[in-house]
Amino acid sequence: MKPASPFLELEDASRVVVTFDGVALDLPEGANLAAALLAAGVDHFRRTPVSGAPRGPFCMMGACFDCLVEIDGVVRQACMIEVAEGMRVTKPHDMEAEDEQA
Repeated sequence: MKPASPFLELEDASRVVVTFDGVALDLPEGANLAAALLAAGVDHFRRTPVSGAPRGPFCMMGACFDCLVEIDGVVRQACMIEVAEGMRVTKPHDMEAEDEQA
């Protein structure tokens, strides 16, 4: 069951399976990834390194970097990527926290 979301999707788009933090999502192929994740009910994409505050898409045009996600091991802006079959999307890892543990 899809979580409640204030964002609407086009009904006629072909769908593909994408995972976000291990959860399989059925998203419209070729859609803007940030918009598709919002429509699927994802409420935040990452947390700030300093305060841990949740962040999500803000500008939707690649200027603000609030929509950073890790896609198949590479940190990218979700608003600049199109949905493709089999994408593995996660919240980016906090490299500073990993360095402190070492």
